[in-house]
Amino acid sequence: MVEFWTSARTLKYLSFLIVFAAWEFAGRVPVSPAFPTFLETMLALWGMIADGAMAKALPETLVPLVIGMAISGVLGVAIGVSMGLSRLAEWFGGPIFIVAQSAPLAALVPLLVLAYGIGLTSKVIVVCIMAMPVIVLNSANAVRHTPQSLKEMGQAFQGTRWQIIKQIILPAASPVIFSGLRLGASAGFIGAILAELYITPTGIGDLITYNQSIADYAAMYAAIFTIIVLAVAFLDILEKAEFILFRPDKRVVK
Repeated sequence: MVEFWTSARTLKYLSFLIVFAAWEFAGRVPVSPAFPTFLETMLALWGMIADGAMAKALPETLVPLVIGMAISGVLGVAIGVSMGLSRLAEWFGGPIFIVAQSAPLAALVPLLVLAYGIGLTSKVIVVCIMAMPVIVLNSANAVRHTPQSLKEMGQAFQGTRWQIIKQIILPAASPVIFSGLRLGASAGFIGAILAELYITPTGIGDLITYNQSIADYAAMYAAIFTIIVLAVAFLDILEKAEFILFRPDKRVVK
């Protein structure tokens, strides 16, 4: 397992190097006057860190994101598990979340501004409506497709309904549930940036729009790069949490 993880991690770093090298090459060609090199972007990022702009912007982006993802994760998994266990809950909630997943939810942002203003509440709601549908539907499908043989085994050992849910259904469904959480987190990051671009210019979204307006494209890409790095780090944390909480046999050894 250690050798596999080490090789997998090496390949991950190698893929990053290939992407950054391709970025540097594309910036030097250049593919567009508005496309900076990777080194120029990193220098701009260091400049924003040094002058405190990034330190000021990150909390403004992370606060609604963390609140929205916490609500979406807890509530979304709870609703999804309920839908997977109960046909009545599925019939009631399924159409709502299927429509929410397929609808262009970004179009609702102006309506949210009218209803809740331009403060924290609107931003949290945007994160929730972007992240929750995929979390709910993945959780419901994961629970619904738990192998029947595992449930029958629990019943054969006279397990209560709660014991079967806790010790059989949830562990068996955890890979798909965490996949839904990762997809929901990706959508939540998109929602956080959309909120800052369309509701009020704050945080990372403000850095993106401001630097675009003054044609400082290196700084603009640096801000975009920062939110991508945060998203990748958050997804990596979710992946490790899955191993630790539900799959100790595959726990990463360092």
